[in-house]
Amino acid sequence: MRTRRGLCYPRADVCVDKIVVKRRDFAGENTACRKRQRLLPEIAGKSDLFDVLPDDLVISILSKLSYRARCPSDFINVLITCKRLNSLALHSPVLSKASPKMFAIKPKNWSESAHRFLKTCADAGNVEACYTLGMIRFYCLQNRGNGASLMAKAAISSHAPALYSLAVIQFNSSGGSKNDKDLRAGVALCARAAFLGHIDALRELGHCLQDGYGVRQNIAEGRRFLVQANARELAAVLSSSAASNIPTRSWLTWGPHSIPHPNHRHPIVPACPLLSDFGCNVPAPEAHPASRFLVEWFGARGGMPGQGLRLCSHVGCGRPETRKHEFRRCSVCGAVNYCSRACQALDWKVRHKAECAPVERWLVEEGDGGEGNGAVDGNNDVVAES
Repeated sequence: MRTRRGLCYPRADVCVDKIVVKRRDFAGENTACRKRQRLLPEIAGKSDLFDVLPDDLVISILSKLSYRARCPSDFINVLITCKRLNSLALHSPVLSKASPKMFAIKPKNWSESAHRFLKTCADAGNVEACYTLGMIRFYCLQNRGNGASLMAKAAISSHAPALYSLAVIQFNSSGGSKNDKDLRAGVALCARAAFLGHIDALRELGHCLQDGYGVRQNIAEGRRFLVQANARELAAVLSSSAASNIPTRSWLTWGPHSIPHPNHRHPIVPACPLLSDFGCNVPAPEAHPASRFLVEWFGARGGMPGQGLRLCSHVGCGRPETRKHEFRRCSVCGAVNYCSRACQALDWKVRHKAECAPVERWLVEEGDGGEGNGAVDGNNDVVAES
């Protein structure tokens, strides 16, 4: 076994009483070893071979464990095993490689110690911890500046979800006034996240190009990006189903099932194909642990982030408004609102397409010559402006 510097660990001595048994190393040279007496059977049974393992070997094993952790308890069980594992597991090389699922903390279990742990992981350079803690501080704890800084730290390391979240903040001027919107910055952040493979960012960029929102209008290019986003989404679901041995034949038919929603106006949400245009009943992609935290955090508070504020109506988002009338609303029914065009397009195919119905007030405004808050494009994706 070699260390990171290429040096060999000292080999174990094989000694019987006071007789020294020498071994040859990889080069064929004899290696000297110190004499030591054989331990008595009762003493040998009490010795712990774990204590003789070098620290950097244990840290390497813990790094792989944190990288493959599927839930926080996988790592917590290591911390409570013994003092040595507790101290070595909190080293920067271990925390910097932790998986996103290791930070899937439940809002009901949120505490100062959980906050400190996420901060320690973020200080160790873990981009997932930076993004998760940034989202929690920005939206849940209302520490806008610090939360945005943590997300920016993750974005600098080419973290696609952080880039997309910062784009949504720029589009909505979240945490500021309506005049603080920077559409060009939002489009640039979306383009970078889409280049890194973020499907929602690619879908958002396609809608921006279609509508000329923050960028010169290019309908053909926008539609191409939307088709590419659907294709990437299908490929991601196919790869995940192949890894988990899930049959894909059921995707060709519509199979509704119930999804809880934090908003009491829609307590039960039927699921339907995301790629209905292609005839595929593809399940919704798994939400990021940070998004699930937001959904459960505000769901435990009645789905109301504040006085007069609303949540994004897409079930997998969880972003709240930071000021009144920040999000876009459906131009047909006016009953739902969204933080982004990507959430709007997803929720339209997942749920809202079956529920949307014109409200008489909106029809009266159209009869009077009013322009409303948006329009419906050729793909039946509702595009609404605030």
